[in-house]
Order: sequence, then C-alpha cells, then structure tokens
Amino acid sequence: MKKILISALTLSMVALTACNDFLDVVPDTRVKLTNVEQCRQLLVDAYSSSSYAAVCELSSDNITDNNSPSPSGVRYNRPNYAQTDEELYTWSDVKNGMGNETPSGVWSGCYGAIADANAVLQALDQMKEAGDVSESEMPKFNAVRAEALLCRAFNHFVLVNVFCMPYRGPQQTDKGITYITEPETKVSPQYDRGTVAQVYEMIEKDLTEGLELVTDTYYEIPKYHFNKRAAYAFAARFYLFKREYPKVIKYADMAFDGLDPAATMNDVWGKSSQFYEPDNLGKYYTSTERPGNFMCVSSYSTWGRRAGYRFTLNREAKRCTIQGPGPTWRGCQWYNQSVEDKFNKYFAMHPCFRSMLYYSGDPEWGLYFLPIQCEQFEYTDKIQGIGYAHMVRVEFNAEETLLCRAEAKAFMQDIDGCVADLKIWDDGRRNGLPKSEVKYMEDSLTRELIEFFYQDDETASGEEVGYGIVKDIHIDEVCPSEYPLTDNIKPYVQCVQHFRRIELVHTGMRWFDIKRFGLEVVHKYGRDGVLTLKSLDRRYAIQIPTEVLSAGIEPNDRESVVSTTQYGIPDTAGLVMVNY
Repeated sequence: MKKILISALTLSMVALTACNDFLDVVPDTRVKLTNVEQCRQLLVDAYSSSSYAAVCELSSDNITDNNSPSPSGVRYNRPNYAQTDEELYTWSDVKNGMGNETPSGVWSGCYGAIADANAVLQALDQMKEAGDVSESEMPKFNAVRAEALLCRAFNHFVLVNVFCMPYRGPQQTDKGITYITEPETKVSPQYDRGTVAQVYEMIEKDLTEGLELVTDTYYEIPKYHFNKRAAYAFAARFYLFKREYPKVIKYADMAFDGLDPAATMNDVWGKSSQFYEPDNLGKYYTSTERPGNFMCVSSYSTWGRRAGYRFTLNREAKRCTIQGPGPTWRGCQWYNQSVEDKFNKYFAMHPCFRSMLYYSGDPEWGLYFLPIQCEQFEYTDKIQGIGYAHMVRVEFNAEETLLCRAEAKAFMQDIDGCVADLKIWDDGRRNGLPKSEVKYMEDSLTRELIEFFYQDDETASGEEVGYGIVKDIHIDEVCPSEYPLTDNIKPYVQCVQHFRRIELVHTGMRWFDIKRFGLEVVHKYGRDGVLTLKSLDRRYAIQIPTEVLSAGIEPNDRESVVSTTQYGIPDTAGLVMVNY
C-alpha cells in the first residue's frame, strides 16, 4: 500500500506540473510581431478581400431590372442571382446574406483589414519605445508605418462612403462609422459611430501622415501596395469628395510626377485582335505592367456571374454608359444599319468598345459587360471543381486621377485646363483604333462640343441632346463650397460625371459619385413599379449589417427627411413614394 500511495502521489505531482506548464502558455495563437519585416509581411492582409463593387453598383443607375417591361414591351421572368441583389436594387435594408459581396462582407472585410493595420501600428510603436529599431532600419520602419496608415485610412474611407450619407462639410451631424485606431482587446466592446465629418477628419490625419512617409522601396510588386502614385491618387480622390479642389490638383500632379498623362491612358482599345476571350482582356487590363494602373487589389468575388439574371447592366443603363453616345462619338452607329442617322440616341457606341464589349444571354435581358475585371478561379480540389473565385480590381488608375483633376479645374474656373484633361481621356480611347473605326467621330474634344452635348433641353433646331446622360447636379446642396457650381461650368462638370461613369463602370464608384453629386436615381422595378431616389435621400446610406446591429451598433435612419437648413439651403430633399 505504501508503494502504491507513493506512486499515486508522484503521478499527481507530475500531472500538476504538466498542467501548470500548460497554463503558463498564453492561449493566443496569433503571431507576435517582433521585427519590422514581420510587420511588412502582415500588411498583405490590410487590404480587404471583400469587394464593394456589387453592393454599390446594384444601388446605382448602372443596373436595370430585366423583369421590368423591355423596350419591345415584353416582360421576362429572370431569377435573382442572390436575394441581396433585389434588396440593394430597391434600396431596402439587407436582411440576409453574409457573403463577400454583401454589406456584411464589405463591413467585415474592411474592419478586418483595419485590424491588421492597427496590429502593425501598435507593434511598430512598441518596438520603437523599446529601442528595438536600429538607425539603419528606420527607413523601412517609416515605409511600413506609412502603408499601415494609408490602409487604415482607405478602408475607413470605403466604409464611410458605403454606410453613411455623403460628406457635407465640417459641421455635419450625420452618423459616421466607428474609426478604429487600436487593436480590439475586449469582448463585445461598445463603439460610438461619431459623425461623417469626424471620420473624414481622422482619415485625413492618417492620410497626411502616411503621405509624408510613403515610399516604393520595400515592395516586390509595388502596385499591389500603397505605393507613392497610389497614395497621391487616393489623396486626390479624398479631397475631391471634400471639395478642396486646390489639393486635388496638387496630389493628382504628384501622382503623375515623371509621367505624361497621355502616355498612361489605357492602351487596350486598339488590341481587340489580341484578345480572343474576355478573361484575356481582363487580365491585361488589371496587369501591374500597365503604367496607368497605380494600385491593384485582389478580392473574393463572383460579381461577373450575373449574366442572365434579373439585375444587370442593360437597357437605359447601358445606353448611358458603354453603349451610348458622347460629345465626340454621337455619329458612331455600329448597331444601326443607317449610318446617316448620326444622332440616334440608343446605339451611338464609342468605337473603342467595338470587339471589347460583350453580352451574355439575350440583348433584352442579358448582361452587357466590359471585361475590365475578370474572374480568376483558385482550385482547392480540381477533381471536385471547388475553390475560390477571385477578381482583381484596379483601385487607382491614371484615368480616374486625371478625371479628378479635370473636375477640380472646372470648379476652379480653369475651363481650358479642364478641357485639356478631358481631351487626354477622350483621345486615349482612340489609341490604336483604325481610321475606319472612327470615321464618324468628331476630330477632337472641344469646348463647343462639350457645351452642345451636355445641354439639358433641346437645341434651337429641336434636336434632342443630353440623351439621359445629363443629370441634375445638386453638389452645392450636398456639400457647400467656396467653389460653387455656376452655370458656365455645368456642361464641363456634366462631362466629367459622364466620363467617370464610363471609366468606372462595374467598380461601384458610380454610387459614390451619385451621393456626392446629389444625383437622382430612377429604378424600374417589376411589372410597372418605379422607384425614385432623390438627392440627399436617407437611403443614400446603406444599412449597417444585421449582425452588427445585434451587437449594439446604432442603425442608420433611412426613413426621415434630410434636413439641409443647417447649411442655409432650402429643405427640399426627402423620400419619394414608390409605386408597385
């Protein structure tokens, strides 16, 4: 018995020792960042793997309901690709759906990326305080810090423009989103949303600090990171949304430093014979080899699979974008047998889209698409045919940055400078095209052509212009500025919003432009429904995901009328009745 008791005590002591050893280990499987190189590598995850393209495009005027009556009067019965598509198209709260391309996916993707950026920033601060960063490591330390700050700023920028009302000045009281600056260390923490103005203030703080430190030196492929040109392009876009136009021009010029903007315009238009499949064109368009691509981001996405489903780019939407007329291509009639009918408003497609524009399904209910993004499938099991769908999007490019600068010049009354930039964009769409393709085009973009095309009524001869492309712009009601929208610059701002709509099609950026310009959107819906979203409608702010609301975050008020009286503007915006 004595031997058995001693053995039992011995085993108990061994067990307790082993238990103590186990309890001495911190039950945290996260990697502890101990040097600058580890921080640099972690920043790969500071770019959201969720795309906001589907959420924003479905909310915009770039999408049509194929189950509404077609131009021939026929109605179809196409299914939804996803239930969230219909909820987003009708500007309803999204009740279900937590995939990558839902409000839930955008929210979690951006905040997940922010968490990684914050982890890096905290680790860098701790290393510096402990004296673990040598003098020789400081340049790399600063570069990593810059990228983390820029990533944090950009992801908050996406969140505030998806889930909030547009920026309306420093005194704005509309709800913002929580700006996270530290790693989360508590269970179920309570966050204050603050205001949109406060979010923009914090974005600007991170952005300006990041701009001072940003460099391209430590990247293997700079265009998959916030390199210098991408950072300056982001700054130009940010200040465009704030309506601080001198800074837009400043940072756009810096993005083009050492580059001729004309040489950076997309060179795909004359290469139709080189691309036999849409995917090949998409891979080339999103290539890091192209000088005009400043930053590319990979995401999990099936956005291109809407072909043949209910909500797609077709009908009125396509006629105002990729298959519509423009100031220098009103006479291009690729789908009309009568080339003498030079002002047919439905089929005046720019020659650059010839052999570049595809549709899947039927012309009246299919999906028209420009393959500027292409799905690249990652197989986890080729035999089973399963894996992950990826799409690479060009988040910042020369074309959009140039159009930011053109818009800023217009508001600053530099009409000649604005037209010069718009002409660079317009001429870039003719790169490599044979003369036969541009036979019916105007020779060059001019002030006269812009002023003629972007009228909002009929000419003296009774010829209709505008073609549904011209929109009533309420930018001064959205965000008052010392640079107002005066009558003499309206045609040029209309031209900018039209060119941006074409350039950024499929990307979701059109929704951001709708909000900041204060544009009205009309969605035909079902048998005879018409849904209208007026300027400053509360539904501009997409509802916070349901699981986030359940955690205690305050929801968006999407029903009350927006008050503009605090800005000295008549309180005329509000909800519009929907007819079903």
